Amino acid sequence: MSITAAQVNELRKATGAGLMDCKKALTETNGDHEKAIDYLRTKGLAAASKKAGRAATEGMVGSYIHGGGKIGVLVEVNCETDFVAKNDNFQNFVKDIAMHIAAASPLYVRREEVPEELIEREKAIYREKAKESGKPAAIIEKILEGQVNKFYGDICLLEQAYVKDPDKTIQTFLNETIASIGENMSIRRFTKFVLGEGLAKKESDFAAEVAAAAGV
Repeated sequence: MSITAAQVNELRKATGAGLMDCKKALTETNGDHEKAIDYLRTKGLAAASKKAGRAATEGMVGSYIHGGGKIGVLVEVNCETDFVAKNDNFQNFVKDIAMHIAAASPLYVRREEVPEELIEREKAIYREKAKESGKPAAIIEKILEGQVNKFYGDICLLEQAYVKDPDKTIQTFLNETIASIGENMSIRRFTKFVLGEGLAKKESDFAAEVAAAAGV
């Protein structure tokens, strides 16, 4: 059966699980909300929602350096206690997230951070492309919804496929780690540095250099 965005959002609010996990749960249970909750619980993905309301103000800033210093990432991940911040599982999670950011280049942590004007611009592009195909308006809106969700999946860290395990999203990886550690966790912010990014590279005049070296 067809799963609607409203069903997915309702399940997400009830469980705290990721969008893709909620959609898969509803698909597996033919859209049954209660069975979908049970499905997520058996997978360990709904457990995180029980801890989601607890304050996560401890944690660490992790880093990842790649390419001999050509790419660097800093990421802040929060947890509830300093004890967990020193836990190997937590620290390994932070390192893995920093590495993922270096590889996947997200622009935002979550879709709520994406500027509305950016989404509207993308929608306008998708809508024009769909109109050119001659499809009915109802079909165009469904295509539009799918394209926007895909766009979120490309630029939002929590919705990206995890580079070390593409079958799960970063949100799923986070939820699994929360369930394993037993504390609420949150990926708060990140910064990626690329050596020379934004700088105008100097164009060298090879012929002039040769002439200068020759004393011409």
